[in-house]
Amino acid sequence: MYRSLPPLPKDYRILTALPVYNEVNHVTDVLNEVVRNAGDVLVVDDGSTDGTHELLSERHDVTVVRHEQNQGYGAALHTAFKYAIEHQYDVLVTIDCDGQHEPQRIGQLAAACADADIVSGSRYLDLDDEARQAPADRRRINIQITEELNCSLGFKLTDAFCGFKAYRVEALKKLKLTETGYAMPLELWVQAACHGLKVTELSVPLIYLEEKRSFGGALDDAAKRLTYYHAVIDRAMRACREGGRASLPAFRCGELYQGCS
Repeated sequence: MYRSLPPLPKDYRILTALPVYNEVNHVTDVLNEVVRNAGDVLVVDDGSTDGTHELLSERHDVTVVRHEQNQGYGAALHTAFKYAIEHQYDVLVTIDCDGQHEPQRIGQLAAACADADIVSGSRYLDLDDEARQAPADRRRINIQITEELNCSLGFKLTDAFCGFKAYRVEALKKLKLTETGYAMPLELWVQAACHGLKVTELSVPLIYLEEKRSFGGALDDAAKRLTYYHAVIDRAMRACREGGRASLPAFRCGELYQGCS
């Protein structure tokens, strides 16, 4: 049973943050739309080398924090979380910079934090023909990992990987995230369950501007990507149990997925 949540302040402060790495083709257009639809905007430039950094240095309508070396998607989100906490925001919205999310929905996600600790965008909550046409290996892995997390954690997620989210900053203070790569959101789901955070989803459109977009290195191989995701979930579940936060079943690389009804 989820606890009741205190109301958000009437004048609650919202920060919108974008993790960015080598997005020279999208960053200007995306930021223009975000600025039109948000108040305070933070960009975490995760060591871009393609000209993104130079474009960001010309802007005076956003705050930029730069990692001098590329540290990973999860590390960029860690920086955004830390910034939101240190600057005493009430709600943090995260949105990717690849053009897959609609900035006009930022306010909707933030407002939904009135009744949730984490509001996660879902591209598959209202499944339509376009959503069914997502890149096959990404959709297959998303379905599998989402069902495994639901079975293990008691959630009812439909999209475990969407980067368009809103968080109560008070809830973020409870998390001790260590994963720096693409699988950080999976560690986040485990910790959210461990701490009894209230989670909900809002439907967002599925937009793939670059269907063959690379994850980088070995993660472009679907089997290796799935193995990596399982390893991160397994580690997060083990840490949760060892920390005495919750009684969770053992998770072993797909066994729960095979056994879930």
